[in-house]
Amino acid sequence: MISNFINNQRVESQSERQQPVFDPATGQVQDHVVLSSRNEVTQAISDAEAALHSWSTTTPLNRSRVMFKFKALLEENREELANIISREHGKVFSDALGEITRGLEVVEFACGIPHLQKGEHSLNVGTGVDSHSQMMPLGVVAGISPFNFPVMVPMWMFPIAIATGNTFILKPSEKNPSAPLFLAELLKQAGLPDGVFNVVQGDKEAVDTLLQDARVQAVSFVGSTPIAEYIYSEGAKYGKRVQALGGAKNHMVVMPDADIDGAVNALMGAAYGAAGERCMAISVAVAVGKETGDALGRHLQDKLATLKVGPGYGQSVENDMGPLITKEHKQKVCGYIQKGVEQGASVLVDGRDLELAKSSDGFFVGGTLFDNVTTDMTVYQEEIFGPVLCIVRVDSYQEALKIINDHEYGNGTAIFTADGDTARDFSTNVQIGMVGVNVPIPVPMAFHSFGGWKRSLFGPLHMHGPDGVRFFTRMKTITTRWPESDVKVGSKETTPSQAEFVMPTMK
Repeated sequence: MISNFINNQRVESQSERQQPVFDPATGQVQDHVVLSSRNEVTQAISDAEAALHSWSTTTPLNRSRVMFKFKALLEENREELANIISREHGKVFSDALGEITRGLEVVEFACGIPHLQKGEHSLNVGTGVDSHSQMMPLGVVAGISPFNFPVMVPMWMFPIAIATGNTFILKPSEKNPSAPLFLAELLKQAGLPDGVFNVVQGDKEAVDTLLQDARVQAVSFVGSTPIAEYIYSEGAKYGKRVQALGGAKNHMVVMPDADIDGAVNALMGAAYGAAGERCMAISVAVAVGKETGDALGRHLQDKLATLKVGPGYGQSVENDMGPLITKEHKQKVCGYIQKGVEQGASVLVDGRDLELAKSSDGFFVGGTLFDNVTTDMTVYQEEIFGPVLCIVRVDSYQEALKIINDHEYGNGTAIFTADGDTARDFSTNVQIGMVGVNVPIPVPMAFHSFGGWKRSLFGPLHMHGPDGVRFFTRMKTITTRWPESDVKVGSKETTPSQAEFVMPTMK
């Protein structure tokens, strides 16, 4: 039974609720995960609260030293961790290693917290008066992470949160809950004190407990837009600071002057990597001009014929793409493919026809490619979160820009072109949070911040980077005047000689 990690130890849950954890490659149950009760989550919050004073008053330098040790342990154990990811999520081993690397980069960023958490100081804002600011920890904070990145997304949250002096509670996805427990064990080995990092397994009951408990000061979330909206509104209702990253429908514009082979290779990885279960996956290729659209369709169709689909682990030759996370999600993606067919999109490759998808008990769907998709079709409008790529044809760059800006999501986008002026105009005028120029998946590095616009992000602050430090701290500004010293010769009076009732100003 996969259970909780509270106060630096594995804790067996008393909850009678549980659910199976599948191996997506075989469709077989490999374990069960507990669904924690409200009382168990409340106890985790109490333990985090008890650890807060000691941890928040630990020097930033000593907090960063824990992060340095954690980084070294991650590097030593990355292959074991990648195997856990592959077996519970289904992604191929090399992709799991890549996920760990992108999370590790945030740990490296958090190692610099003595510098990142510095405040500001001004001498003599008034005569004899100084002012300085301090970036203070919030207190007990929480993260709710999705199934598609069971290691990377939590590590976008907790390294900065605990490095800045907060204590942290992670509620991972119940679909693949083991990797966060492995991270918790490594943090313990790195010297993190009891109660600073806790993992509670669960479902909506656990989430609602975190959102409603007054001791939890902030919640960070990544997932679908409907749930992000709920997390944001419910958290705000209970007075919490919330960042909630939602869904996406990421477009890649291919201009007539683009290197078609390069664009096609980029689309293959961006659309079908991790079976399309990425919030930054490209799911729409916007082809500018008939010749561009014809070339994309033809080359992508040829490439899909060579796409290797199969288990993400235990292979002498690694596959390109693994299964989807659950049987239910496979059925959902297949339902979207059927809607595309019914609504008149041209099906160049139907992933449901993959022999493995029909014969295996695993949750496989092959790479799917639609052409002549229009903006009123469901496969264009909604996030599918699977290996489905749509080609939308337009006549001009301006038309391509408009359909991207008109979409409700604004997470990521890219343009492939050889023209600098077009790229510059696109980067300036596209209404999207993260933009790539000849880069298909423009995920910012850890020392920048990650986040979309429109209905892809709820809350003003993005994840990791400078915004991550801002999210998990609050500013305190201190203005100081000291009385005149008797031993100072020739001092000038700076304190008020009588009460003043006007708006205070510095003199």
